[in-house]
Amino acid sequence: MAGSAVDNGEVLDPEVARAWIDRWDLQQQGYLPDREERFTALIDVLEDAVGRPGPLVVDLGCGPGSLAVRVLTRMPQATVVAIDADPLTMALGRAAYGDLPGLRFVDADLRVAGWSASLDLDRKPDAVVTTTALHWLTQDALVATYAEAAKLLSPGGVLLNGDHMLEDDSAPTLTRLGRAMSARREQRYMSATRIESWDDWWAAVAVDPDLAALHAEREARSVESEHHGSPAGFLSVQTRALQAAGFTEVGTLWQYGYNRLLCAVLPA
Repeated sequence: MAGSAVDNGEVLDPEVARAWIDRWDLQQQGYLPDREERFTALIDVLEDAVGRPGPLVVDLGCGPGSLAVRVLTRMPQATVVAIDADPLTMALGRAAYGDLPGLRFVDADLRVAGWSASLDLDRKPDAVVTTTALHWLTQDALVATYAEAAKLLSPGGVLLNGDHMLEDDSAPTLTRLGRAMSARREQRYMSATRIESWDDWWAAVAVDPDLAALHAEREARSVESEHHGSPAGFLSVQTRALQAAGFTEVGTLWQYGYNRLLCAVLPA
């Protein structure tokens, strides 16, 4: 494989990219001990929902392609169009997985209306999937993203979102207990392993000369500017946004504490 071209003309070595993605997966696992179980649950639902071996799937906020690669491992005849606005994580994904049949990365920002026009699809997708991504959006951006995804999907299509989603202020005890349950799980996992944190991973990226240009571009795009404190982290906000977009069935199919797999179905 030839490597992945980046905007400054340099090429990322595939082995270097895979090493960074391995570190990414490990630090993500620290915060999400049930990450692989949630991936498995999502793909189980996806297989049953699409009902055929070669679906077209759009992955929102794909990062380095963690979910997309797992979908294609289970469903090798599928096509996954993976989109993100983070130039660094996508460059890692392109370098590591650029020769994986069925996978295509697209640079698109969910915060900008009309992002779906850049996907260059030849048919309507059977499913839209996302994990640990949409809680970064503002509430308005979340509503707009779901509305655009609903227009993109084929009739009867599904949207699957695996993420942390808290109960709202109407259920303060459930919110507290769900957060505490997940925190205890994370603490048990962290105490049994030695894993670098999110901040440590990005700090290491920032001083790697091979990634310096990509890191600078990421900073310029302000991809984390809306991360903390968005109402998009609440289950009720997610549910209302999906219902407003026209999804007629919305519910949790897998859960541990406030770590959930939310499924939304369009009318056929």
